[in-house]
Amino acid sequence: MSEKKILIIADQISPFVSQSQMADYCRQLPQGIQELGNDIRTFMPKWGNINERRNQLHEVIRLSGMNLIIDDTDHPLIIKVASLPSARIQVYFIDNEDFFQNRLQVTDKDGVEYEDNDERTIFFARGVLETVKKLRWNPDIIHCHGWLSALIPLYVKTAYREEPAFRESKIVYSLYDQAFKNNFHDKYPDIIPTKDMTPGDVGTFQTPIDFNTVMKKAIEFSDGVICNHPDVDASLPAYAKQIGKPVLEGNTDADAVNAFYDKI
Repeated sequence: MSEKKILIIADQISPFVSQSQMADYCRQLPQGIQELGNDIRTFMPKWGNINERRNQLHEVIRLSGMNLIIDDTDHPLIIKVASLPSARIQVYFIDNEDFFQNRLQVTDKDGVEYEDNDERTIFFARGVLETVKKLRWNPDIIHCHGWLSALIPLYVKTAYREEPAFRESKIVYSLYDQAFKNNFHDKYPDIIPTKDMTPGDVGTFQTPIDFNTVMKKAIEFSDGVICNHPDVDASLPAYAKQIGKPVLEGNTDADAVNAFYDKI
């Protein structure tokens, strides 16, 4: 395939958050994919511990201002942007006072998991997709990294399937080690649908709704799966293969991932 438009969505990207396997990988992958001749857009959450001044974030007024309704509550969407150091890649940040400002990732400073982590996945996924629509940029590949983007595949294949921006998009989902331990609330499947969806679009969730259940839902709606961490639960790539999804394991450098994109 010639030049592709690649949307990379990640929970963590260095240097905006502390170093981790995902953060470092999601810093290098966009640059490597870009150097292979592709057009890149990158999104991540604006976690509360990201220093906006040091990282030179600024709000994009024309993209901000939308309200996303989750469980009958309005949540304003704020979009900020910065550039990856020494790379010609912009990073868009999804922000909101309820879900991200002054808050960390999975747990608070005392190590207690946030009760609304499930709602955060809904806000983040819809916030990314609504912003991409406003950018009028149609990705060929949407590559998701981490638990927070787990609903992106479902939304793209249901609520947004008729949107010109995503009509031809293929979705790759990267698996990492277990990010959260507490189960999501039983009402989670009921609050996922937008006005353009039905409960049938969401399908069923195995209960309790634990980390692996959420990952399997992401796999179900993806076009390909990549194992990006040595501690990925073996049942997850096995499930992907069982339902006929291509799986990339082992070498996941930019060349291998780009070839996987072409395969998808």
